[in-house]
Amino acid sequence: MLKYSVIIPAHNEGEYLSGLLDSLAGQSLLPQQAIIVNDHSSDQTENIIDEYATKFPWISKVNSLTQASRLPGSKVVAAFEKGLEKIDQPFDFIVKLDADLILPPQYFEKVANVFKQNPKAGIVGGFAYELENDQWELNHPMGKDHVRGAFKSYSKSCFEKMNGLRCSIGWDTIDELLCRFHGFEVITLPELKVKHLRPTGSSYSKKAKYLQGQAMYKMRYGLGIAFLSMAKVSWKQKKPGYLLDSMLGYLMAWLKNTEKAVNSREGQFIRDYRWKNIFKKISGKSSEIS
Repeated sequence: MLKYSVIIPAHNEGEYLSGLLDSLAGQSLLPQQAIIVNDHSSDQTENIIDEYATKFPWISKVNSLTQASRLPGSKVVAAFEKGLEKIDQPFDFIVKLDADLILPPQYFEKVANVFKQNPKAGIVGGFAYELENDQWELNHPMGKDHVRGAFKSYSKSCFEKMNGLRCSIGWDTIDELLCRFHGFEVITLPELKVKHLRPTGSSYSKKAKYLQGQAMYKMRYGLGIAFLSMAKVSWKQKKPGYLLDSMLGYLMAWLKNTEKAVNSREGQFIRDYRWKNIFKKISGKSSEIS
């Protein structure tokens, strides 16, 4: 069976971390290592890590202090990279996990089987479920070919080809685009139902309202793709202000000549891939109408 290592960035996760670690310890296929990055927590997070590290030799702790000025996305990747520096066991795939999850017992055994059977598998994961009216309901507003950033597994070859994760807002979209750029596949497993204990909050806030536009600029979407993508989200969320704010974020990033997160070749692939999907969806709808 394939070997894997896990990195868990954790900032004030005392309420949830034990649940995740219990589910990790209960896996039918255990990790070689689980590095928990205690990112300047002020609650019981560090004590919980120490308790589990005493019980399980494959769990260890890294204390870190990520710069408060880092934007969402780049902050979690910076913490992930701190953990990555401490990985010293061989692995076939590497996993980034949030601390507020509960995994089904055979989660990583099934993920490992996909990597073993499909050499082109680059990113693999299940779907998130959240508790609503005492029922665990699917919460996956993105396309069914997207793995949530909360629980991503990367084959070693794909991870190395991508040169790891990009320390940028939008990292969990960039990674999947780069995965495809390098000829790998993103594979989702609907039968793997991950319980997400903290309800997903809206990314639309005064502090973050321009960030989605900035992320699309950094991914070299181009104005046309960015507008269509933002308009779609604005319509689905029924928040017309989102479109305006996101476009302003994109234009401000352009005016500031913000550093891109991908190079020109990667950017060309991303635009071609996005346009191809847009036209596919348009033609699909046209077929349904006819």
